[in-house]
Amino acid sequence: MIMDDARIPWLVLLNTPATGPVQHKKLLEIYKTPDNILSAPYAELAQSGLKKEALEHLTKTPFERINNCISWLEHANHHLVTIHDSYYPALLREISDAPIALFVAGDLELLNTQQIGIVGSRNPTAGGRKTAKIFATQLSDLGFTITSGLALGIDYCSHTGAIDANGRTIAVLGNGPDRIYPARHKDIAEIISVSGAIVTEFPPGVPPLPGNFPRRNRIISGLSLGVLVVEAAPQSGSLITARFALEQGREVFAVPGSIYNPLSKGCHHLIKQGAKLVESIEDVVEELNIYITMMYSRDAGTSAAFGKPAGLDSDQLGLLEHLSFDPVSIDKLIELSGLTADAVSSMLLVLEVQGIVTSSGGFYTRIN
Repeated sequence: MIMDDARIPWLVLLNTPATGPVQHKKLLEIYKTPDNILSAPYAELAQSGLKKEALEHLTKTPFERINNCISWLEHANHHLVTIHDSYYPALLREISDAPIALFVAGDLELLNTQQIGIVGSRNPTAGGRKTAKIFATQLSDLGFTITSGLALGIDYCSHTGAIDANGRTIAVLGNGPDRIYPARHKDIAEIISVSGAIVTEFPPGVPPLPGNFPRRNRIISGLSLGVLVVEAAPQSGSLITARFALEQGREVFAVPGSIYNPLSKGCHHLIKQGAKLVESIEDVVEELNIYITMMYSRDAGTSAAFGKPAGLDSDQLGLLEHLSFDPVSIDKLIELSGLTADAVSSMLLVLEVQGIVTSSGGFYTRIN
């Protein structure tokens, strides 16, 4: 281990027993840097409320766990992102108990992209699996990064939906980055670590203990603009994620289901408490009230020709020919284009979030 490695003071602090993110942040507010914390006298640190176990660790660090962290970080595309780094997610930094550092395997650029968290039951129905995958695919098509917890069920479907759409996905772990839990998700985790990102606040060597998962859930919501819940029992961990989202000022979306399905009860409870009832991605985009750049637009750029924006397929360009700067109804567009109502609605959403058209009262107007 290189003793002058700038990461070591951070790793010492992260591996300090009997402490958590709130205490870590408090110490950083007082001492400004981990180096200053490690240089502080024992008696002075004791006045900050640290337990004896933590004090002994900070003043006489056992380096075995630090060496494990350094070994993990030596692998290609493995990173330690501290709260002082520019790559640290801006949204996550806002929450009161933000982790002071993240272990990341994958693309650091994804940490500050616009994310939607999708969570739900570990034992969903076939319909729930399909719904999660469809939402993840469609939201990926709109340029969102799909963030979830790599768990069985809805989490897995959300990640695969994003991957199938050639989109971006982030998996947040409830254990150290050197272990994939559940083990059966090792293959998809490998894909995510190459094309997306694996994220955790827990150092290498930390097992997937039950108490870690609520901490993981607050990171999922903290990273995201909003959290979509697809099938959740009344005591589901997904409701914990939704509660964190509300506390953090994020949007909460819930997909309703049959009153006879016990996995719908958690979502219905959220809706009763004020969560947005979601039937389509239009409901999500409408609630967030933001414009999302389409993925293919990012790749293709924008055209200088005012009449034909880049990145549109032939059907979308054909529909655009029937739109003008005067309002036109969706029924008229269906009639003029000869396309189905579903096709026209989907294309109009694409054009609207891309900033090409705007809508009001069921009428559409071209603005670009």
